[in-house]
Amino acid sequence: MSSNEYHFITNWRIAGTVEEVFDLIGHPLDFPRWWPSVYLDAQEIEPGDVNGLGRAVRFHTKGWLPYTIRWDSRAIETQRPSRLVIRATGDFEGRGIWIFQQDGGFVNASFDWKLTADKPLLRYLSFLLKPVFAANHRWAMARGKTSLELELARRHAAAAERQRIPPPPPPNRTSGMWLAAATVIVMIGLVALVRYLF
Repeated sequence: MSSNEYHFITNWRIAGTVEEVFDLIGHPLDFPRWWPSVYLDAQEIEPGDVNGLGRAVRFHTKGWLPYTIRWDSRAIETQRPSRLVIRATGDFEGRGIWIFQQDGGFVNASFDWKLTADKPLLRYLSFLLKPVFAANHRWAMARGKTSLELELARRHAAAAERQRIPPPPPPNRTSGMWLAAATVIVMIGLVALVRYLF
């Protein structure tokens, strides 16, 4: 696997039914509403058939780190409510496979995400920052699980109770400050090291 290739497997266990979870994941135009920490925008390119097969959506996404990704997703396989496969193109290329299994009152959802990062920032820095980019993906998926749980809670709540359910986590706005602070600290450390050695 080259340095700009990534393979992530995410597992969620969520109270609900496979039909509910499949329908939320299978309607990506709604992601910016219920998963706004990651999905900044979603625009339909092609609608696909009545089952969503062939649906193409253009995304603008981000994670914890202060950069964004632009990519397209196309549903290349749908088996409601158990399986959804997408192909990704744009700032990265790859495929994602969602599997949903009912387990009593819970859904075991797994996402197998295999991609090659083509955005210059990711392609050229992956050899050095791959663990950081992987942590960024884990952060994004953890926000997704939280957001999905909140969305399901809203759907199940009575009208009066919905107001007590918090909104989904918003996009991270502070990572740039932390990254800048870390850069300054590293630079100060390097300057101090050079002065000490020479």
